[in-house]
Amino acid sequence: MRGMFVKMGQARHIGLTGGIATGKSTVARLLFERHGIPVLDADCFAREALAPGSEATQAVFRRYGSAVRASQSSEDGLSLDRAALARIVFADSDERRWLEQLVHPMVRDRFAAGLQALAGAPVVALMIPLLFEAGLEPLCSEIWVVDCGSEEEQLRRLQARDGITAAEAMARLRAQWPMAAKLARAHVVIHNCGPEANLIAQVDGALATGPPAGSAVWLSG
Repeated sequence: MRGMFVKMGQARHIGLTGGIATGKSTVARLLFERHGIPVLDADCFAREALAPGSEATQAVFRRYGSAVRASQSSEDGLSLDRAALARIVFADSDERRWLEQLVHPMVRDRFAAGLQALAGAPVVALMIPLLFEAGLEPLCSEIWVVDCGSEEEQLRRLQARDGITAAEAMARLRAQWPMAAKLARAHVVIHNCGPEANLIAQVDGALATGPPAGSAVWLSG
């Protein structure tokens, strides 16, 4: 039943999001390692959707051909050159929209299956970089936004992490909602711009505080 409004009771579904390279994965790691909270990862689901030989990967090859074909392929079929694909979609909003329309429904299905499998867990973290952009807020009973302090720091981290140019980093940043818009929709803001001890204190404190009053989710089906 699509769009059913369901109270979560004691269950907490933490939507973990933020800007690119702000530290979402670090917060997810702390939730799992320190508190045993299972994490469902949208990026992992997207990689699975574009695995060698998958229907989505075949659709990508039909659209872009050898321009996105990896030099070495796996035993399961032709592999994507993900860096080449990224250069295409971050340079053209129409191409990015096409890819999102291909992959996002598969990611939603994986989240639905994951939440069903974890139905008995009191807390589940859903790490979704494009939480707002993809309209996945309904899966969450609360939303945590990870911020790293400034756009300059975000760009520095992104370039260092992915080995890309300043122009490429800016294009990826501009493909997402502005941080101000995400922060305005947060129940919890995690400031990842200091020592890890500060980050740990924030994560532990947000968990101890509990979910926002009247939290609920919209379940799709």
